[in-house]
Amino acid sequence: MTKMISRRMALGGVAAAATAASFGLRPAMAADWRPVKPIEMVIMGGQGGGADRLARLFQSIIQKNDLSPMPILPVNKGGGSGAEALRYLKDKQGDPHVIMATLNSYYTTPLRTDIGVDIAEFTPIARMAQDTFALWVRTDSGITSLEQYVEAVRAAGGSWKMGGTGTGQEDSLLTAMLEQEFGLKYVYVPFNGGGDVAKALVGGHIDSTVNNPSEALSFAQADRVTPLGAFTAERIPAMPDVPTMRELGHDLTYEMQRSFVAPGGLSSEQTAFYQTMMGKLAEIPEWKEYAAKNALVTDLLMGEELQAYFLGEREKHAKLLASLGA
Repeated sequence: MTKMISRRMALGGVAAAATAASFGLRPAMAADWRPVKPIEMVIMGGQGGGADRLARLFQSIIQKNDLSPMPILPVNKGGGSGAEALRYLKDKQGDPHVIMATLNSYYTTPLRTDIGVDIAEFTPIARMAQDTFALWVRTDSGITSLEQYVEAVRAAGGSWKMGGTGTGQEDSLLTAMLEQEFGLKYVYVPFNGGGDVAKALVGGHIDSTVNNPSEALSFAQADRVTPLGAFTAERIPAMPDVPTMRELGHDLTYEMQRSFVAPGGLSSEQTAFYQTMMGKLAEIPEWKEYAAKNALVTDLLMGEELQAYFLGEREKHAKLLASLGA
């Protein structure tokens, strides 16, 4: 079975005018509403992970470039694989001073747990990028190839520890894919965020991870961890020597969206303010440089197209969860 949850709805050539006007909104509309108090930026993950670091980068860029008249206040709500954040956003219905940084648990957590959340009711703002994944081991393990890795996991007889974010989130889905593809058995060890996962691997508390490159590259550069394969259709530019799983003979691809949404019930003017803000941010060199360095695919998507993307990915994840028994 093809294990692909990737959809690059590239809007190639979205230029600096990748603002509200570029997405069919009136140019003046964003000026019709402005926040009057600090904006809460909810993060669906713990501190130090990819979602947290990216959201705080966005906060910094927004404030340095005066993209918002009010400050942005990041707050982590990663409990229950993002259930805490999702429920919080639902309870903020109609509040234009709250936005949320999402990852793929935006789909999977409401599918797996009865938290009374329907993502179709939220207000889509912008998909800023697609994040990537790779399989990592400690360098001192001596494992340098996928074949050696599979042999080592099998030899562990079910005791091999795979670290990842919460059960049912992206890392656990990739772990289930590996189990199904190679007939492996892991002890899955969940952590609050990808940053903790990467540190646990370096510290010898787990045996492998499927971290985002942004969470593990610094350790790779210090020769503490080694990437064995990327779960991407093409090689990751920031890791040009790392083969894809497809190159290694296994059709395993998976990407994670990095997007922003708001509570349901926002007006078109309120929505336009945030879309304009994120559209301008997408063209700032600091963001582009960070994305290239950290293996992020910058696919900007807004409006109805973004909502259609979200709902399509929810359907794909429902099928994936069912097929993996996750």
